[in-house]
Amino acid sequence: MIERAYRLGEQLDLQVWTQDEAGPFQAIPQPGPAWQPEQQPVRQPHEYVRGGTAKLLTLFRPATGEVRAEPVEHATNAVLHPWLKRELEAILATCPPAPSEPTPGRRWSDWDYHPDAQRLDPYLPLLRVLLIWDNLKGHLSRPLMRWCVERGILLLYTPIAGSWLNMAESVQRILVHRALTGHHPQTVGELMAWLAATVRGWNAEPTPFEWGGKRAQRRQRARERRHALGRSGAFTCRPIRHRYAPPARKGYSHDK
Repeated sequence: MIERAYRLGEQLDLQVWTQDEAGPFQAIPQPGPAWQPEQQPVRQPHEYVRGGTAKLLTLFRPATGEVRAEPVEHATNAVLHPWLKRELEAILATCPPAPSEPTPGRRWSDWDYHPDAQRLDPYLPLLRVLLIWDNLKGHLSRPLMRWCVERGILLLYTPIAGSWLNMAESVQRILVHRALTGHHPQTVGELMAWLAATVRGWNAEPTPFEWGGKRAQRRQRARERRHALGRSGAFTCRPIRHRYAPPARKGYSHDK
């Protein structure tokens, strides 16, 4: 379903966003190369002093490359949920109004949200946003889920060990690399300022992401190598050898 959202969501006039929390990042010397004048290498302090940690709350729209992010010291529900609501309200304000009649992809049942989704469609607003994120306990909060459903936001959760399905993690790695690699933030405030400046620089010329690539091609080839069993969801990685019955004797039939 998440792969379908990446491939078809924007074509159905639905904004597809991904969300994640990066970090924690420490205010200590960060490994990596740095630009320095010749014969003046970077010198790190011999004291190992931890200046605190920070996290980066991130919303990422792969189709346009837009990033909505905020560095914070803590990412508890008391911090994460109000920020999510503010940003999602701003995103909904940029979405076109929902059509008066349901169109393909706008109904909850179009995404197999629930076995009885067809019964819920008359009582729920049409979809406007698809939000992909991991299944943290804070993301399963009933008040937050209800708030999203009432505004036409469909929540798609990545499975366990399925973080590769979340594009927000990819853009976070790029942002953190640009902001911190080879540098030494002294305080949490400096660390957060560098992360925020990097996000602003990214949004000045964002790079759209597309779902697919070599990994998707490898997965497709792996699926093609599988051999379906009885038209079900089961498969085997080894072909099944067909055993043919010997010819029936004269006067006998295999059907008996």
